[in-house]
Amino acid sequence: MEFDEVIISRKSVRSFLDREIPEEILNEMMEAVRLSPSFQNKQCWRFIVVKDKKIIKDLALRSGMISKVNFFIKDAPIVIVACADPAKSGMMNNQNYYLVDTAIAFQQMMLTAWNSGIGSCWLAAFNEQKVREILDIPNNIRVVAFSPFGYPKKKKTLYEKAVKTIAQSKKRKDIKKIVCFDKWSF
Repeated sequence: MEFDEVIISRKSVRSFLDREIPEEILNEMMEAVRLSPSFQNKQCWRFIVVKDKKIIKDLALRSGMISKVNFFIKDAPIVIVACADPAKSGMMNNQNYYLVDTAIAFQQMMLTAWNSGIGSCWLAAFNEQKVREILDIPNNIRVVAFSPFGYPKKKKTLYEKAVKTIAQSKKRKDIKKIVCFDKWSF
């Protein structure tokens, strides 16, 4: 795909085909992370690639902030958990840059995946402590986000349709409502 096609067509995917992700595509995704910019190039992020179906099912059933909100990830061939060590990043203007750094790297990974036809869905509604327990993540490491990855099913599930309706994920603000020039003018 052309770069603008990747940006325009990317969407959250919540239903996946039963098809493995080739190692070369997974390697491209990891290379996109490795090349991501970060605060003073400290590269504080760490990513856990979960392929074990039992662990994915455990994440699906126990990681949701509200009940089993993340149950849809159970069918994904892989789940990737984006973590960071805040001590290995920095703070500027009273902002913790480990969050920014990890978000940039994770987004680069997701766009790289989408370019190869692999869908994802950024998850934020998760119980960090449960994710730590399931994956043996130390307490000094923050779980920033995680996502299932896989080839999208053509037909949307009822759950996927409902979430898209509630989230209004296709609705985007007009550019004039999010961008101004020279000075704040909103």
